[in-house]
Amino acid sequence: MDESLMITESEKFLNQIEREKLDLTNLKSDFSDLESYLEVYELLKSNFDKLQDMKESMDERGYTAPFRSLNRYGSRVSEDVDYEELGELNRHNTIFRNNASAKKNSFDRVKYAIAAHRIALGNLEEYAKIRCKDCQKSYKVSTFLENSKTCKCGSTDFELKVNHSGIHRLEIIPYLPLSGNYMVLLSSLSGWGRDSFRRILNILQQKRKGVVKTVTPIIRIKENGRTITKRVNLDSEFADCYEEELRRIYGKGVRIERLEFHSTKPTIVNDKYTRTNLALAYVKHAEDIVSRHEEEIFEENIKDLNNLKTYDELIYSVNLEKPEYMDEDDLDSWREQKIQDNLLELGLMDKYGHLDKQLKKDLKERERIKSKIFADIAPTLILWDISKYYLCTSYDRRKRYGSPFPFIRNDLDRQQRKVFANPHANVVGLLREKEKKHMIAIDEMDLLLYKKFKLEKRIKNTNFKLNYAALGPAIVFANSDYNIKEVSRAYKVGEKSVKREIMNIKSFRKPNSKKSREFLGKIKG
Repeated sequence: MDESLMITESEKFLNQIEREKLDLTNLKSDFSDLESYLEVYELLKSNFDKLQDMKESMDERGYTAPFRSLNRYGSRVSEDVDYEELGELNRHNTIFRNNASAKKNSFDRVKYAIAAHRIALGNLEEYAKIRCKDCQKSYKVSTFLENSKTCKCGSTDFELKVNHSGIHRLEIIPYLPLSGNYMVLLSSLSGWGRDSFRRILNILQQKRKGVVKTVTPIIRIKENGRTITKRVNLDSEFADCYEEELRRIYGKGVRIERLEFHSTKPTIVNDKYTRTNLALAYVKHAEDIVSRHEEEIFEENIKDLNNLKTYDELIYSVNLEKPEYMDEDDLDSWREQKIQDNLLELGLMDKYGHLDKQLKKDLKERERIKSKIFADIAPTLILWDISKYYLCTSYDRRKRYGSPFPFIRNDLDRQQRKVFANPHANVVGLLREKEKKHMIAIDEMDLLLYKKFKLEKRIKNTNFKLNYAALGPAIVFANSDYNIKEVSRAYKVGEKSVKREIMNIKSFRKPNSKKSREFLGKIKG
């Protein structure tokens, strides 16, 4: 396919996705129907597969590094080139550069769209299971479609079973840049929304300490009667035993001249497209929450809301004015003076240029609400979801299967866990009151995650079975002041299941029976 045609086709398909509006109304209720669920999932999966094919075609045509070919058409030219040839070279250079920019922009948009679809599909996969009405066997939607919508028992009669304790947030799907239009969404964010966006990126970009990714020995070996120097790339698993691996490959005569260790500092989510999309979707969702409750929140916290509105309207109207024949340099001074005159006339400023004390306090309080509450809503939601993901899933589950957080690390080190230390209690309280969210503010969540990861290591390579959906709230209950009813409700798990996992945790700490003590000894050993 011609390159210009490929770009046109990709833009056309992405614009088509943008025009399609997902209807998630039915999915937001507890009585979602299977048909609506499958319709949304299959549409997203179909678009995702097409985008993946598009990305592979672009990869093959060098869209990954489109500016590399410009090296041969650079600005350096021979002194012997005359003026006409120089002009022609510059013209060709401009054409190639414009083509390379078009490739890069189109390729980036496709990759953002792929990442957005992956997040959406992960949330839908976690949202529900599809259960056979005859034999009661449950399937994930991906497995259900792979089996051609037929159960192993031969039945085709199914129902949707919502996974209430699952890690999902369908509300963010409509705000994902499914068409790759992340720049449009980014430019539409409010002032506090942009601040919130940066906060989430900082959370997801938390780096762990450097780890060796690859090791490259430079060796001397004999090959066909000649001594040659060779670079060998070895994976991180050979960082401590590179000599043995080199001798295994090249024999005992190999001589190591130099070593190069290549380190990396992986982040919590190891993909910039996924990080950007998650931040955008959560912030846009938070803006939707604020739009429903902003007026009520301001009324509860601001003494004189009418004066504040008058002040805002005055600033807005004066900033729209522009007297004729006035220089741009004088415009700001003119506007500032007019604002002061109008405020003085309205009694909101004294003759010395001091704002009314109550108005000044209300302006400061509004900024505090925007910065400390509104801007923290999205980070609070995503931290709750990610902590729930780590607490309520097994290591193998995180390692083998997808999730609403693609490219997220299987576990976290101490540096990365620090972002969970702030419980955002005020924001959690607001979300519980205004949005009826099932959440609790947990102090030192970073330490609870450490205990969970430590427990996972203890039971590794054993056949001990745990209900991980209930294990998370059991760990929270055992290390907080919340009662079991509050914890169970927050994580949407039955109290009996939580109590059972609490007993399992206790059995690890203080085994009662001889069999339990022997089992714990094997784990420790």
